[in-house]
Amino acid sequence: MAGQGLAAGFLQVPAVTRAYTTACVLTTAAVLELLSPFQLYFNPHLVFRKFQVWRLITTFLFFGPLGFGFFFNMLFVFRYCRMLEEGSFRGRKADFVFMFLFGGVLMTLLGFLGSLFFLGQALMAMLVYVWSRRSPQVRVNFFGLLNFQAPFLPWALMGFSMLLGNSVLTDLLGIVVGHIYYFLEDVFPNQPGGKRLLLTPGFLKLLLDDPQEDPNYLPLPEEQPEP
Repeated sequence: MAGQGLAAGFLQVPAVTRAYTTACVLTTAAVLELLSPFQLYFNPHLVFRKFQVWRLITTFLFFGPLGFGFFFNMLFVFRYCRMLEEGSFRGRKADFVFMFLFGGVLMTLLGFLGSLFFLGQALMAMLVYVWSRRSPQVRVNFFGLLNFQAPFLPWALMGFSMLLGNSVLTDLLGIVVGHIYYFLEDVFPNQPGGKRLLLTPGFLKLLLDDPQEDPNYLPLPEEQPEP
C-alpha cells in the first residue's frame, strides 16, 4: 500500500519535472554500477569528432556521486522545477521545455568558454533564479537559518556552494543564463517598443501542449457547452 501511494504521488508530479529528476537519479544510479563520469561530461572534441552526442544531454544529468551534494541538488531541482511548472508554466509544457532548451544551449556555449564540464548545477541555478524573479514577494526559509525574500535565494545558494568548497562559476553561469531568459521573456516585451523574442517552436506546442490545460485558453463558440 505504501508503495502504491508513493507511485501515485509521483505520478501527480508534473511531466517535465518528473522526467528530468528521474533522468538525473537514473544517471547517478548508472554511474554507481555501469558508467564512469568520464563517459558523461561535455567534451566538444568527443561530441563533434567522435559523435558522442549523448554528452550534450548527460552533462545536465550528473550531479556527482551519491552523497550530501547529490541529495541537496536534487531537493532544489525537484522543488523549484515543480514550482515553476505548476506556477508560471502551468498548462505550458512546450514553453517550459523550450526554456530548458534555450538555457541548455547557452550554458553549453558559455560553459565551453569557462571549461565547465558538468552543467546540471548551472541548470538548477537557472531554475531557481527564474522562479525567484517571478516570485519576488515570497519569503524563503533557508534551512531554518536565514529568512529572506525569494530574489536573494540564488545568491544564498551560491554562497552555500562556496562554503562546501565548490567553484562558484557553475552557479554564476546558471544565474547569468537565468537572467538572460528572464529579461527576454518577462522584461523586454513589456518595454516601449519591446516584443517577445523567445518564441516556442510550433512543433513543440503541437507535441506537448493540451490547449485546454492553458489557463488562458478560451474555447471556441462551437466548443462551449450548451446551457
